[in-house]
Amino acid sequence: MKNKFILGMAAAAMALTACNDSDDNNSQDFQSFENEAKAAVEQYVPNVIYSTYNDLARESDELYNLLADATEKGVDELTQAEIDAICAKFLQARQSWEESESFLFGAASVFGIDPHIDTWPLSVVDLATTLSNAEQVANLEGEDGIEYAASNIGESLLGFHGIEFILFRNGQNRTVNALRGNEDDDAFQGKNVTGTQELIYATAVAGDLRDNCFRLCVSWNPDALDEYKERCEEREFEVTMTGSDKTFGENMLNATKPGSSYATWQGTLAEILKGGCSNICNEVANVKMGNAHNGEDVSYIESPYSKKSFQDFIDNILSIQYSLYGKAGATTPESKSLINILKSYSYSNANALVQKLNESVAALKVCQQKGAFVDIYDDQSVQDAMDVINQLDEELNKAADWVTKQ
Repeated sequence: MKNKFILGMAAAAMALTACNDSDDNNSQDFQSFENEAKAAVEQYVPNVIYSTYNDLARESDELYNLLADATEKGVDELTQAEIDAICAKFLQARQSWEESESFLFGAASVFGIDPHIDTWPLSVVDLATTLSNAEQVANLEGEDGIEYAASNIGESLLGFHGIEFILFRNGQNRTVNALRGNEDDDAFQGKNVTGTQELIYATAVAGDLRDNCFRLCVSWNPDALDEYKERCEEREFEVTMTGSDKTFGENMLNATKPGSSYATWQGTLAEILKGGCSNICNEVANVKMGNAHNGEDVSYIESPYSKKSFQDFIDNILSIQYSLYGKAGATTPESKSLINILKSYSYSNANALVQKLNESVAALKVCQQKGAFVDIYDDQSVQDAMDVINQLDEELNKAADWVTKQ
């Protein structure tokens, strides 16, 4: 009995030791994953979000200044080269905005900035009514016109797409001669609207666009330029988390700390994957492309005047790439990137995620080579792109579910 008792005690001790070793290993693995997740977020926030919003703020400011100068100069004195420069700047700012859409969570959604600056389709009929109203056009002139536009003409006339209508037609830059004459779009029949009036409107809307891009930058980055902060104060914009003095960037970087809305680093990664990347993935496939392709709303076409819809969609998917790779503009992953965490912890679908990401961009480029979305929205290539983007969305959601269990 004594020997059996001793053997039993020894076995129990060995089992307990093995259990403790297992618990220690699990604890170490958990802590290791948390440390790497924290490092990935610290890579992501400044190098993806801050960087992209800094570019967007600068480019939208430059766009406004070019339009303001053109309006002051007058259409009779403008050159085609000056108009072309404005169009190029618009497309540059537009690209930065589309590359930000994998992180619409935060200020863009909380403050309603996304619909304020990127609602489509443009209500051309309402625009014709607005621009044929001499009193409203007068209210849009000068610095005061910016806030008048923001408060009085409605979201369907604000943001990128109102400016796009003034600057582009049928995929081409507007010409000097077109701006020197009267607007000839069908919605303007019977209305005497000049290029001067159009430029006044575009300048006011660009000023409001700029201010909201400043707000995005300031709301995330505590070290945003003082001139951006001062303009946000002039507009009386709220720029911090509700009930807090912290920016959205500080909130994410302070995950797990008191006051942060992110309780765990795993949950923070899941927000990036699901609340950000999956969200725009689903929108591109099933709304931006799906509404027109499936016949639900054939007028629901983004960027129809510049005919840059497919470029918008590509930039949206690249936004996902940059979020996964840890740096704006990245073509390969940064060492502390989210995708490298998935690979280093042997997530079985990491390669499939990258494959579907690459296939989505490639499928959209096939569409782009065939023509503009407004012209080929019912083409089979569009369905093919939608299918692979939805597969990418599935992979993003699988990855989000996996990180929450670590």
